Amino acid sequence: MRGRRFPFFKQGYQAPVIAAILFLMAAVGGMVFLVATTTQPPVPPTSPPYPTPILTNAAWIPVTRDSGGVIMALVPAGCFMMGSDTGETDEQPVHRQCFEQPFWIDQTEVTQAQFARWGGVQARPHTFVGAQHPVENSSWFEAHTFCELRGARLPTESEWEYAARGPDSLAYPWGNTWVSGYAVWSGNAGDQTAPVGTHPQGASWVGALDLGGNVLEWVSSLYHPYPYDAADGRENSQQRTDYRVLRGGSWEFSAQFLRAANRSWYTPVGNDLFASFRCAAS
Repeated sequence: MRGRRFPFFKQGYQAPVIAAILFLMAAVGGMVFLVATTTQPPVPPTSPPYPTPILTNAAWIPVTRDSGGVIMALVPAGCFMMGSDTGETDEQPVHRQCFEQPFWIDQTEVTQAQFARWGGVQARPHTFVGAQHPVENSSWFEAHTFCELRGARLPTESEWEYAARGPDSLAYPWGNTWVSGYAVWSGNAGDQTAPVGTHPQGASWVGALDLGGNVLEWVSSLYHPYPYDAADGRENSQQRTDYRVLRGGSWEFSAQFLRAANRSWYTPVGNDLFASFRCAAS
């Protein structure tokens, strides 16, 4: 898509359910055990002590829950290195981010069927219509409001990237090597979105799908320089004019812009056929 410019890209860019067994990580006496359950999925604690942080991606077994008909993936406590020294300048400096408490993130981008079922409202209709296709043409405010309807919220920029990369700080959600068949991108999309989860091989370490490609995803954060600091005002949901961040690349992006550290931005009132989202919950 080089040669075509969009206003929300950074300067310089041209343009089943797992029902049989769920695993709950429980820390007992300093040792970590896997506890099998066939009833309720684990719920992250809301007060200390929190679970032992995960140190590597491979140490985590994906856990999901059904939240009102939307499958969410559990993202465990842990740390990762946010940003990239080999990417764009707005991905620097690389810096450590840690999460003391787990959180949940939608396994896929919000689908058009989910959006309708929960009473989502947006000014522009979907361009690529299909019940299992992701919503698009969503402004940041419309995405923010929809997640609130579900009792959820947009993920922060740091949460989104951690869910995509994990403690291993991977380059792509699936690993450090680009694999063209693991994402919906300009090389295989046919100039349109695809149903969510079309490429399950591209799942991240927590089992989240389409964190690379298909559609860009709004996060809660304002487009501020790194290092990321949630307390510096970038998570002010009342700020209505400054640019907000989108992550993950889209169906018309080339491979380099599907890196998990890549950042895009757009006005929060803008709605475009590339702009979608997924929700998170604490």
